Amino acid sequence: MSALAGLRVLDLSRVLAGPYCTQILADLGAVVWKIEPPWGDETRSWGPPFIEPDGCAAWKPGPKGESAYYLSVNRNKKSLAINLKDPRGAELVRRLAERADVLVENYKVGDLARYGLDYATLAALNPRLIYLSVTGYGQTGPRRGEPGYDVAVQGLIGIMSVTGEPEGPPMRVPVAWIDLMTGMNGAIAVLAALLERQTSGLGQHIDLALFDVGLAAMANLAQSYLLTGELPARLGNDHPQIVPYGAFEAADGWFMLTIGNDEQYRRFCGAIGHLELWEDPRFQSNPSRVEHRTELVGRLAEILRTRPRNHWLSLLREAGVPATPVNTLAEAFAEPQTQARRMREEAQHPTLGRIPLLGSPLGHLSRTPAAIRQAPPLLGADTLEVLHDELGLSEPEVLELAQAGVLKLP
Repeated sequence: MSALAGLRVLDLSRVLAGPYCTQILADLGAVVWKIEPPWGDETRSWGPPFIEPDGCAAWKPGPKGESAYYLSVNRNKKSLAINLKDPRGAELVRRLAERADVLVENYKVGDLARYGLDYATLAALNPRLIYLSVTGYGQTGPRRGEPGYDVAVQGLIGIMSVTGEPEGPPMRVPVAWIDLMTGMNGAIAVLAALLERQTSGLGQHIDLALFDVGLAAMANLAQSYLLTGELPARLGNDHPQIVPYGAFEAADGWFMLTIGNDEQYRRFCGAIGHLELWEDPRFQSNPSRVEHRTELVGRLAEILRTRPRNHWLSLLREAGVPATPVNTLAEAFAEPQTQARRMREEAQHPTLGRIPLLGSPLGHLSRTPAAIRQAPPLLGADTLEVLHDELGLSEPEVLELAQAGVLKLP
């Protein structure tokens, strides 16, 4: 049995943070009803690439193609295409909310009240409902009404001020880092509320903000600033508090050296044949190595450029010193570890055939691992099934609503 078997999640979110949260819950066995507008989640049109049934990538979406972006965060869900702006559509979603355990939404603050789908309204109908609101800045504060996008929040919380080369411009993290962490925090919050509900019998409203998640994730850099008042510098691939720790160029490519303590550093110096770099008093403790960062990193850069990457990686692995290649995605997916951990899987898609999907990092629970049971759904693919099975609507009733523009069927 799946860990969350029997849990019903009503997903009114789109794009990334919310769908990533509900995909985690779906991978763990929850039934997720993804409510999309008749034109679909925005990410269905975010590309290229758009993957067509012949397996080719296209620059524009075809009638049977899907965007890679959409496919990345919507597996194991059921899609219902319902127009919330029509009162009949909003009423259908309210009825589903009465049967749900969890609702996830990422509308702007107050928007869903227009449709009678706000927490206060739904909690009166279903007191056990756990209602997760994901916004850019939360339900309170001077920015509460502003739309929130990952890159805008990256600028606001300080991560761009410390990302990039020392003399370069501010740099964003290319993956939507705050969105993804917000999705993970959302799943944690939902599971915590579900556990508490076993005692109280009541649901609750979870107010989750990208801003809060991003600022909290500044972690040691933010804590260091709070304690000292000193702003962290932009160091490229170096670590502000550990040396040597960063990217080094070998004769034929780059690799990451991640030395976490003095003993690893001693073994590293022996492995590369330069024990004088351990015996030098300036380099025998991490605080001293940080103080003399420029001298040490400069000397290591000279040494490590003299041999191929695999030469160093082999020596360091044998010495028990953490070091890894700087891979492309092609190289990352070719890693034996990727296969061993099932981080590349496949699923049967209704129009695309067998497609590769990212595996779940939660796939290794000993009794109830996360699993990929189905590919991301086509728009509205499950509208008829869910409305019939859950709300008792007949096929003619559903078809009538579709003809009236309340629903969209595939």
